[in-house]
Amino acid sequence: MMEHNKRRHCGTMEVYNKQVEAFPEYRRAQAVIENEIGSLLERKKSFRLNTPVTIDVVVHVLYHNEEENISDDQIYSQMEVLNKDFRCKNEDVSKVPEVWTDLIADTGIEFRFVSQNPEGTTFTGITRTSTSVESFGTDNAMKASATGGADPWSTDRVLNIWVCNLGESLLGYAQFPGGPPETDGVVVDYRAFGTTGTARAPFNLGRTTTHEIGHYLNLSHIFGDGRGNSCSDTDYVEDTPNQLGPNYQKPVFPIVSCNNGPHGDMFMNYMDYVDDDSMYMFTEGQAARMNATIYGPRATLFPQSK
Repeated sequence: MMEHNKRRHCGTMEVYNKQVEAFPEYRRAQAVIENEIGSLLERKKSFRLNTPVTIDVVVHVLYHNEEENISDDQIYSQMEVLNKDFRCKNEDVSKVPEVWTDLIADTGIEFRFVSQNPEGTTFTGITRTSTSVESFGTDNAMKASATGGADPWSTDRVLNIWVCNLGESLLGYAQFPGGPPETDGVVVDYRAFGTTGTARAPFNLGRTTTHEIGHYLNLSHIFGDGRGNSCSDTDYVEDTPNQLGPNYQKPVFPIVSCNNGPHGDMFMNYMDYVDDDSMYMFTEGQAARMNATIYGPRATLFPQSK
């Protein structure tokens, strides 16, 4: 059985770079979205929606063998993690260094299973599909029945999450707003989803999905959009310290880079690459960016938000 790399591997930027080459309009849409979000945040740096919003979720389980056909309980455990992490109710938030406790954010974003299928009948929010594909990669094949996956439900109204066997040491990836609707959503490896069942340490606390939904709501990696080898990269958020590149495994505070001492990198942020048990916060700036995304390019998910 393949063992995952012990370092977090998110494929979001790899997938994005492939897609903007194939769909130039995606890059143009991203530029428009960035201008829109920038304008919202310029008018109100701490942009917040008036009331919390709830994202409807459908989880598509793809399995080549029975181990990959994860249990309902494992899926429920992931939803519990999301609702804690995004509302700042996770117990380990107490581990955030004191210098940043005033930046810890309740994003006001919650998650629930979609209650109806596309035909309008009552549904559990979980689909299960047996596939002949042994493992998937960064080509979005899991998102279409024609390529061994499962077709998405209305991506303008529902967050689609595909859980499957990912190869290439991938833990997951997401699509930023503005991309092709037929591939919109989040992908997570079945060994990094939820907190029980097949979830394997050090990625067994559900934080891969938290990280990828951050991308889905237009957050970049905390070290920027590049490959993490330049202090000039940005994550478009003012209250996250500039850092040279990703941190891995279980760093010990402080880790200094890019002249960001004495406190250094905010490696415990959900958008870094550390182990699940070493990440436990979004910042106020990240919450504002996600809220502006909900008001703007993701508004169709929750019309009640405006």
